[in-house]
Amino acid sequence: MSSQVNGNGEKPIWRSMLIFLIPLLLSNVLQSIGQLVGSVVVGRWLGVSSLAAISAFFPLFFLLVSFAIGIGSGSSILIGQAYGARNEERLKAIVGTTLTFTFLVGLVLAVAGGIFTWDILRLMGTPENVIGVSVHYARILLISMPIMFLYFVYTTFIRGIGDSKTPFYFLIISTVLNLALLPVLIFGWLGVPKFGIYGAAYANVISMVITFIVMLIYLKKVKHPLRFDASVRRHLGMEGSLLKLLLRLSIPSSINMILVSLSEIAVITFVNSYGSEATAAYGVVNQVASYVQMPAVSLGIAVSIFAAQSIGANQFNRLKHVIQAGLALNYMIGGILIVLIYLFSNGILSWFLTDKSTLAIAHSLLMITLWSYLIFGHAQIITATMRASGTVLWPTVFSVISIWLVEVPVAFVLSHYTSLGIKGIWIGYPAAFIVSLILQYSYYQLAWKRKRIERLVQ
Repeated sequence: MSSQVNGNGEKPIWRSMLIFLIPLLLSNVLQSIGQLVGSVVVGRWLGVSSLAAISAFFPLFFLLVSFAIGIGSGSSILIGQAYGARNEERLKAIVGTTLTFTFLVGLVLAVAGGIFTWDILRLMGTPENVIGVSVHYARILLISMPIMFLYFVYTTFIRGIGDSKTPFYFLIISTVLNLALLPVLIFGWLGVPKFGIYGAAYANVISMVITFIVMLIYLKKVKHPLRFDASVRRHLGMEGSLLKLLLRLSIPSSINMILVSLSEIAVITFVNSYGSEATAAYGVVNQVASYVQMPAVSLGIAVSIFAAQSIGANQFNRLKHVIQAGLALNYMIGGILIVLIYLFSNGILSWFLTDKSTLAIAHSLLMITLWSYLIFGHAQIITATMRASGTVLWPTVFSVISIWLVEVPVAFVLSHYTSLGIKGIWIGYPAAFIVSLILQYSYYQLAWKRKRIERLVQ
């Protein structure tokens, strides 16, 4: 990672961050291409009811994956600081402890999720005409959750040392496999049984497992710094002090992600009351919004890694340059993407939907919320910098406040007690993003900047 421009001719941080960001952004795009193509195929060839079945499961799936996202977030801080300090022994210990803990969490969630899927989806108000399909679809994905979690955190480790290219290359493999398997398993080509909507889930699972195995083989073959070798296996038994530190960093992040997921469950419960057309529109808007959100989320990851490595190397003066670079890229990349989607929104939504009334609902929702993801990105960058130093509690508290005291109440009140109807649900999103930025930035200026920042990994 390069520092700001200086007399030695080092690249400015924004350029180094952009070089890191491009494979990361492409990785996120590729990661969701399988989902997007699956949604297009399901929506256009299997119908709105099938698309609604997948959409109904998404918030529950995101809730369970939130645990892995939290663990990955915590471990990336430790990986970045250990790598910045050039402490290889602690680096391997962090990897070993995190892998063991992640696998156990994934196993517990897979079993518990599989048992209670029907009850949870019913509690969410999933329409009766799609709940059976949603449950079956969910259980296919849940079986793979322990391996999915390991794959997720391993790619997080690799990015934590500044390597965003290797995860990108393997996501290309995963995406190609997913796209190749998708029509074969959905429509029963080449003599394979016809699985219909469940083929999309099977394609996702099979491609992910194969890619993870191939990635581990590749890392060992090229002698990558994070290859799964004897030095990592030696640390697979969880080290108490590291696990405690990992939990301290991960639990607030996991709680935040879980509460975000629960808010999405609350929101889809509001949406479900408008029928399966509204549920399908919600799913499609989430798909499009996820692409708009990608630069902000990716920049949050990049800023966190750059900041953690700076802290690990005891180069604290670089932090302000990391923030400045992140904000500049957020408004440049995010702004261009949002303008393009506004201009071509009808065409984009018609990839997923053919029903005119569902298309109209999705379009109106997209118009309301799209611009506010620039605000979301700004808050992400401020939060990522503070988290990189180990300050995770207050950013989490502010995120929870903005979601549960702003987004959900605004969505509920406006959709239930005003003439806005379903449009009121989406006004909750920009309201929450604005409040979150105000709270995060105020804490950053008034408290965090005055604190003494120290390396967590010694």
